[in-house]
Amino acid sequence: MNISVILCTFNRCDSLERALDSVSAQVNLQSADWEVVVVDNNSKDGTRTVAEAFCQRYPGRFRYVFEKEQGKSYALNTGIRESRGKILAFMDDDVIVEPDWLARLVSPLDDETWAGVGGRIVPPADFVAPSWLALEGAHNLGGILALFDKGEEGRELCEPPFGTNMAFRRDVFTRVGLFRKDLGPCPGSEIRGEDTEFGRRVLKSGSRLWYEPSAIVHHGVPVGRLTKRYFLRFQFDQGRASIREAGPKPPVGFIPRSYFTIPKLLGSTIFRRGLAWFFSTDAKRRFQRKCMVWMNLGQIAELLQNVQRGKGTAETKPPVLAGGTEKSA
Repeated sequence: MNISVILCTFNRCDSLERALDSVSAQVNLQSADWEVVVVDNNSKDGTRTVAEAFCQRYPGRFRYVFEKEQGKSYALNTGIRESRGKILAFMDDDVIVEPDWLARLVSPLDDETWAGVGGRIVPPADFVAPSWLALEGAHNLGGILALFDKGEEGRELCEPPFGTNMAFRRDVFTRVGLFRKDLGPCPGSEIRGEDTEFGRRVLKSGSRLWYEPSAIVHHGVPVGRLTKRYFLRFQFDQGRASIREAGPKPPVGFIPRSYFTIPKLLGSTIFRRGLAWFFSTDAKRRFQRKCMVWMNLGQIAELLQNVQRGKGTAETKPPVLAGGTEKSA
């Protein structure tokens, strides 16, 4: 099996070195031809030095690619274009992968039933969640910390995996397109969702995805993210991302549809969720419901911006991969 691991990085040379150390130690891949493509998204720290040291230490295994246009999706799409594998696996610069991570992640793709695989993303062993944060059950907010744990049994996925632990066949990108450039963090914006939007697109195309719990990634949780302010900001941006993902809707007659959607969100959804938040006594449930209100506020903010920009009705299309090169749809 021909595999490319794509790792996009920006100004995290310290955690990058630990991530590359972990992926360099992969086992059970004797029969596979695999590479690691490190995409430097115009970092200003020691990223290039760290990446090139691994290229020298493991010639032919690691490759360094520079992408000047800043933005996670730009870097991801460059990594896809520059990679050589028929299977593309993805990890981030702030994770530690288990020694058998890659072998376990791609093994389900021996079965052509599956177009892609999502692995298990867990916090560090010493992680302690704040008292207001639920990491399981109906009020689980672990996704905001990029945690993805669907249990210890492998099964078909009906939801998209997270970008720091997933793999897809290369032809999936040819068929459904690359990552959307209006999503994903970039200078001046922390709006994410480029990975989950892609996964939903794959599922909507009729392709099937597998959850592989034995493919484990340990995701760091910086102290700065364990604040209510961070979670609320994330959910606000998630609301904005959901409107971008859906794309502009046609007007009702000559009236922009946003003029109907915004009052509905204010008068029904936010009012109902606001009451649930106000009357909740359990700290975890209360905070999760507050986060949902913030997500709806983000949706309203994006809708208002669309009205101000005078956006048309054409849905934003992802770039496509054809003949090994990227182009706009």
